[in-house]
Amino acid sequence: MYKLGIIGYPLSHSISAAIQKAGFESLGIEGSYDVLETPPEELIPRIKYLKTNGYNGFNVTIPLKVPMSLFLDDIDDYANIAGCVNTVKVEDDKSFTGYNTDIYGFKTAIPAEFNLRGTTASILGTGGAARAAVVGLSERGVKKVDFYTRNIINSKQTLDYMRAKFPDITFNVYQIQNIRSLRDSAIIVNATPIGMKGFMANEMPLENKDLDNLTPETIVYDIVYNPIKTVLISEAQKRGLRTISGLDMLIYQAQRAIEIWTNKTPDVKLMKIAALEALQ
Repeated sequence: MYKLGIIGYPLSHSISAAIQKAGFESLGIEGSYDVLETPPEELIPRIKYLKTNGYNGFNVTIPLKVPMSLFLDDIDDYANIAGCVNTVKVEDDKSFTGYNTDIYGFKTAIPAEFNLRGTTASILGTGGAARAAVVGLSERGVKKVDFYTRNIINSKQTLDYMRAKFPDITFNVYQIQNIRSLRDSAIIVNATPIGMKGFMANEMPLENKDLDNLTPETIVYDIVYNPIKTVLISEAQKRGLRTISGLDMLIYQAQRAIEIWTNKTPDVKLMKIAALEALQ
């Protein structure tokens, strides 16, 4: 039997347990999945708890994706490139191997017919999810990334890191309150928690005038999955824009996590059904 869980803060909105349970059931594997709410100041004691209580692995969500990197014994290529992790496998010797399955989830959710080669992407936020988005977008051929953040000074580390990792991509950072136009962006990614249930759920990270200036070909990708249709997605659809919900990203990253823990591929359709039921 596998013993797994998720750490982060807050976790009241999380439906990961329902998704993982469905994935394990589709494989005929017994497993438990604990929701372990962990504020940043409790990360070290939580790590000790996970190491000494028989866990086989765990997921990591905001705001722990970057700081968790400091406590790993080994990482995969995606985690190394992104500089953050969202999945950890506890090895037999209790060492931690970190993975970033957000990147797999992010890029897999973008339909193949959406051509992004040579285009500009705008990313709202500069945290762990934003880093995962950059890696996924780089694989789709994006040549320029504009970050929009509330605090430019705090985003300098992310900006320097991305410039070093992706020298062929041009990176800029702007104050999110001073957006002039996103019209040149082929895809806009909300990598902030704004719009999430329990966290500014009735708001969106952009203003209506920002969406009014976009062309119909623009893709609006909201990584927030709860609610399924955020205010941002709803307003984008009203304007006939192409949209991607965070739910597919969540499902695909969960699929990849189970593959890491078990070396078996779960049924994605059953996992999505479980997610939709949990969100009702």
